[in-house]
Amino acid sequence: MATTHLDHHIALLNHLRTILVALGEAEQILDDSHANFLERYDELLAELPVDFESSQYLGQDLISQIFQRYPQIAHLVPRDLLWFFGGDCLHFMPDEEIELYQQLDERRFYAEENDEPFDWNQEKQLLAMPAPSSRH
Repeated sequence: MATTHLDHHIALLNHLRTILVALGEAEQILDDSHANFLERYDELLAELPVDFESSQYLGQDLISQIFQRYPQIAHLVPRDLLWFFGGDCLHFMPDEEIELYQQLDERRFYAEENDEPFDWNQEKQLLAMPAPSSRH
């Protein structure tokens, strides 16, 4: 897995962690399991750069739990993380969005195979642009 691709998603996970911490500090969480959830989240952050394959399922589980445990911040979960972890996380994405991410991954793989530069965010913006209309 390309380092920049992994780094992008680790940065998104770190950003999401700050939101989760702020949620706990705002005392919007009524049970004591929030601290345990953050510990597991930190395990994911530590393990992901070392062994993506084994940490992928933990990532799927934790991201899915955010939607269930913290629905008030579900809209703040970066969509890239849903695609990155896949599996059950894809249930939170509409079909059109899944198609966009499939195209994005195809472009990324093509660029990697041909040793071409690839900017994930720029390509995502290009794919999200509406197709030019043929009407005048």
